[in-house]
Amino acid sequence: MTAVAQARRPASRAPRSGPPGRALDRGAWFLVLPALLPILVLSVGPLLYGIALAFTDAQSGRAAPTHWIGALNFRDLLHDTLFWESFRIGLVWAVGVTVPQFLLALGLALLLNQDLRLRRLARALAIVPWAMPEVVVGIMWRLVYNTDAGVLNETLHDLGLGGGRDWLGSLSTALPAVLVVGVWAGLPQTTVALLAGLQNTPRDLHEAAALDGAGAWRRFREVTWPALRPVALAITALNLIWNVNAFALVYVLTNGGPGGRTRLPMLFAYEEAFRYGQFGYAAAMGCVLVAVIAVCLAVFLVGRLRGGEER
Repeated sequence: MTAVAQARRPASRAPRSGPPGRALDRGAWFLVLPALLPILVLSVGPLLYGIALAFTDAQSGRAAPTHWIGALNFRDLLHDTLFWESFRIGLVWAVGVTVPQFLLALGLALLLNQDLRLRRLARALAIVPWAMPEVVVGIMWRLVYNTDAGVLNETLHDLGLGGGRDWLGSLSTALPAVLVVGVWAGLPQTTVALLAGLQNTPRDLHEAAALDGAGAWRRFREVTWPALRPVALAITALNLIWNVNAFALVYVLTNGGPGGRTRLPMLFAYEEAFRYGQFGYAAAMGCVLVAVIAVCLAVFLVGRLRGGEER
């Protein structure tokens, strides 16, 4: 074989297919596909169907005809005072649960991060409410708030502070009582997230700040909080989304009563769909809630991006 032929031989065996990166991309898609299919089938598909349903007059019953009515449902929503009242209650619920939840979880996480005796047991007990289903939590707290034999009324009676109050049936106490349950039920996951952030904070920085004479508050402000801030923003955004979508806990506790004082938007949409059979109108409510959540996510992401650019 001549030298020229030997020089040309490797070139003749060069692959004729496309760049290897495309094959890797196709292989990556095949690996991701099993995880994407449930999302497409169980999340994206129902979301698109719900958006389409919001532009119809769909009602319950197989014999009920469905017609395309455009934006009529959304126009009716603009004049539905009951829906906007439930929306206001939902905002009060979301903020009234998220803010105290974060403050209490931050204090509890700081406590559990200390070298205390029985620290592991305390951490295990702190996540017990997280392991309980919302229905069970609602039933348990209904027993606590029971008018005749509830733990709360019995305790107040023994302390000479009265008793016999209908906490979940009174117009003035129903929403505050439900807010307390919401804070208690959502406290563990916020605590766990903040505790994980605290444990990732380098101890060397705390020791150096202590040597410089910094007190506890200054160490928290200049060392702990900057490291904890990304975790705090993330868990707060998630809590807001979860609380805007809250349904089961309030449904079990009060079913939206008394007099609609605890009727959250998701509960209102549920009643329109499954009690009154107005599927199209309920889907329009769901679209409005999705839009609100999307705006909240956009604001959160923009804030995170700006914060990252500043750093």
